[in-house]
Amino acid sequence: MIHPQALVDPRARLGQGVEIGAYSIIEGDVEIGDRTWIGPHVVIRGPIRIGADNRIYQFCSIGEGPQHLGYKGEPTRIEIGDRNIVREYCTVNRGTVAGGGVTRIGSDNFIMAYCHIAHDCAVGDRTVFANGSSLAGHVHVGDCAVLGGFTLVHQFCRIGAYCMTAVNTVLYKDVPPYITAGGNGGTPHGLNLRGLKRRGFTEEQIQRIKQAYKTLYRSGLRLEQALVEIDAQGRAYPEIAAFVAFIQESERGIVR
Repeated sequence: MIHPQALVDPRARLGQGVEIGAYSIIEGDVEIGDRTWIGPHVVIRGPIRIGADNRIYQFCSIGEGPQHLGYKGEPTRIEIGDRNIVREYCTVNRGTVAGGGVTRIGSDNFIMAYCHIAHDCAVGDRTVFANGSSLAGHVHVGDCAVLGGFTLVHQFCRIGAYCMTAVNTVLYKDVPPYITAGGNGGTPHGLNLRGLKRRGFTEEQIQRIKQAYKTLYRSGLRLEQALVEIDAQGRAYPEIAAFVAFIQESERGIVR
């Protein structure tokens, strides 16, 4: 299932049922899992491992070296999971030695056209990147997060699980789990309630998350005081423990 006008490096390891379109280039230490479809005019450079059942559309560049002045050609890599959809003109860069050497994308993600995922980023599972969203280096995106169109994320920021950003959001700090944020700086605008319900959160869980959000953002308490109060409200519950842990681990600070 390789088009005669595609160029595939003999070192590449292709799974069963892989399709590669016309004028695509597969170069270097590349592994592509079963049933993955690579459209026309795609460039994939290794070292890279791509899982099964992915769809990568035309004019994507996956696996090029990092856009980093300190990069000296080291054999860093990309790891991509299963069942991802990567639409037209997306770019994903390999990691840097200083950042751990690997850029990771999980499974079941929908990455729309013109998105960029820079070196050393880590993207979880079941995320959605709307058109034009871009991550600078070392950004972490949690499971089930949704990035609105043209969201820009500064390097080393973290976006928590189940978050949602508005169109044209610019983030310089971490966004805790469950929150919706928008604007230049990522002003919090409440919780991603529809997303939580779609992902199976119970009404009891959502009520606990609402209380934690109000304590953090509406109580007037300093961050340290709010965390103590949230901890007392329900640290034993996994959804609240994840919320508190994310904030405590933040190095850049959180949007507030």
